[in-house]
Order: sequence, then structure tokens, then C-alpha cells
Amino acid sequence: MTTTPTPEPKQGATLPVDPARRAQPSLTADERASIEGWLDYHRATLLSKCAGLGDEQLRRTPVASSSLSLMGLVRHLSENERYWFRVIASGEDLPEIYCTEEEPERDFNPAKDDTWAEAEETWQAEIAAARVATAEFGLDDLSVGKSLHRGAHFNMRWIYTHMIEEYARHNGHADLVRELVDGATGD
Repeated sequence: MTTTPTPEPKQGATLPVDPARRAQPSLTADERASIEGWLDYHRATLLSKCAGLGDEQLRRTPVASSSLSLMGLVRHLSENERYWFRVIASGEDLPEIYCTEEEPERDFNPAKDDTWAEAEETWQAEIAAARVATAEFGLDDLSVGKSLHRGAHFNMRWIYTHMIEEYARHNGHADLVRELVDGATGD
């Protein structure tokens, strides 16, 4: 999948959002469906912030004091999907995707030759794998793996809630980065 650079919209342009890919969470769902709905909503929100941009724009770090880019945020959330749903929840023994001991924040810092096609494919694959890894867990079930930082098991409710928080926080960053990259705004 190749992303073709598109002309930059004029200041104040609105993001191209596909409503079918960004459904509002149900107002009447049970707890599990509600939590999963909010997580999917935030995943789709991040995707919408990246829509219509070329690789260079997605790697751009428009704030002088920050290394945040839209591609970096997607790569970081790929790492989080893998870590929380597969390594911690289901106990899979998996390496990090982008980060290394030498470059612990490599996810946030894509190189010139890193592409959106690879970042999006990896992210979508991690989302799909997360769904499979957690399908049999109830919200009260404890994770198989333990966090290295806390040395504890987590129930699935905590993991899902944390991931919603992680996406929501980074979607705020994505709002600002996108507006600075090409002036596009929108929810």
C-alpha cells in the first residue's frame, strides 16, 4: 500500500473523516462492548488525523521543542497495542517492534526511509492481534503477564481503560501536530 502525497489543504481545512471507520460508541452497550467501542473510536480518530497526508508530512515534527510526529504516534501506539494486549494480557513473549536498548524511543522517531504504509500495516496488524489475544478474557480476568515496572497482574478492565487513556492523550497531541502540519482541524 503506497501513500501518494496530496496537496496541503488551506489553513482551516477540515479533516477528511470516513464516518464508517469512526463510528460513535453505543449509548446503550454493555460494559465490554462500551469499552471496546471507545477504544475503537480512539483508534479511528488517530487514523483520521493521518488521513490524506504523505510520508514526509506524517514524519514531520512541527513543534521545535518536541519530536512528536503523526507517524511516530502511530508507531508508539503499535508498541502499546502489542505490550498491553499481547505481552501483558495474554503473556506472549514478543520483542518490541521499533524500540531497542540503543534507541528506546525509536517508535517516536521514524527515520527518513520509514513509511506510512509500513507503520499503518504494523499498527493494524497489532490491533487485529490484540483482538484475538483478548477475545476469551472477561473484564475481571487477570493478565497472564506482569508489568516490568509494577510487577503486578492487571485485570482486563484496567488494561482497556489504560489503552483508551493512552489513545485519548495521544489523539490530543495528534490534533495539534496535524493542525501545524497542514492547517487541517476536526474531531
